[in-house]
Amino acid sequence: MTTTLSGVTHILETVWFILWGVIWGAYFVLDGFDLGVGILMPFLSRDEASRRAMFNAIGPFWDGNEVWLVAAGGVTFAAFPGTYAVLFSALYAPLMLILFALILRGAALGLRSELEGAKSRAFWDRVFAISSFIPALLLGVTFANLFQGIPIDARGILHGTVLTLLNPYGLLGGFLFLVVFSLHGALWLCVKCDGALGERAALAARILWVATAVFAVVFLLFTAFTTRLYDIYLHIPPLGAIPILSLLSLTASGVAIGIGTWKAAWYFTGVTTLTIVLFGVIGMYPNLIISSINPEFSRTIANSSSSLLTLRIMLTVASIFIPLVIIYQAWVYRIFRGKVTGENPSYEGLY
Repeated sequence: MTTTLSGVTHILETVWFILWGVIWGAYFVLDGFDLGVGILMPFLSRDEASRRAMFNAIGPFWDGNEVWLVAAGGVTFAAFPGTYAVLFSALYAPLMLILFALILRGAALGLRSELEGAKSRAFWDRVFAISSFIPALLLGVTFANLFQGIPIDARGILHGTVLTLLNPYGLLGGFLFLVVFSLHGALWLCVKCDGALGERAALAARILWVATAVFAVVFLLFTAFTTRLYDIYLHIPPLGAIPILSLLSLTASGVAIGIGTWKAAWYFTGVTTLTIVLFGVIGMYPNLIISSINPEFSRTIANSSSSLLTLRIMLTVASIFIPLVIIYQAWVYRIFRGKVTGENPSYEGLY
């Protein structure tokens, strides 16, 4: 009986580990493009009309996209409370910076539409750009350090400072997220905008695709020498389809950009983003936080998960509400599927 319960618990822990990775991946795919639009704001906007078009391109979607961040945090807290505790202790500073940046980003989106003065709008536009840049960079740094391992002891205490996280591999992950999100955002603008803004976004997409390809290949190669993520792929070769799919989808995105099929390119870049995250998360299994001091200090699905009853209840709740969130978001994307420029009443007066 004990053996059976142990087996069921391990299965549920593994299921929630997979869901944890998929939900984080979904957040990066969906919020990634509107973070990318914010990052590109200073480079692509030329006047108030183009800035309004960029805001309107993400306006109906950004807050719904961030629901996935709430879901990812909720899953971590409820399914793996031991991991949640260590994350918000060892990585408190970068996670708080990300949180405050996202708060300011939401404030910038709301306040700039309520202000009449050009200087006030310009101020909040700069806030919006900076508060899009910071989460993209720090999320990449954070996840790269999770893939590599962070110096935590048996009690989950970090031996180091924030600067410890700014190591070469962590920064490489940060820059990879920056260029991927920026590419994703540029392609979204190509889908949503016409005219001069669309042309500038198309040029940015072509440049950013090259940067993304370089950073992605370097990241995958650097991962082989810096982490042990590839171990599981060597033991279970079929899982190698994930990094291969990442490279294939990135290649397909480049081809789609070359022929100007922007929506297909955006979808392919989304697949690239998701598979990069899944590549790292699956490579960590069964760890959620790898200790670079001693592997025995790592937080795993076994030593940081909730009880079997909690995991069962949560799986029931998730199976009901996650599909509802997906259906609602699909409806929103359908309602606002048109271009933001030209005569489209769906976007009138948003920002």
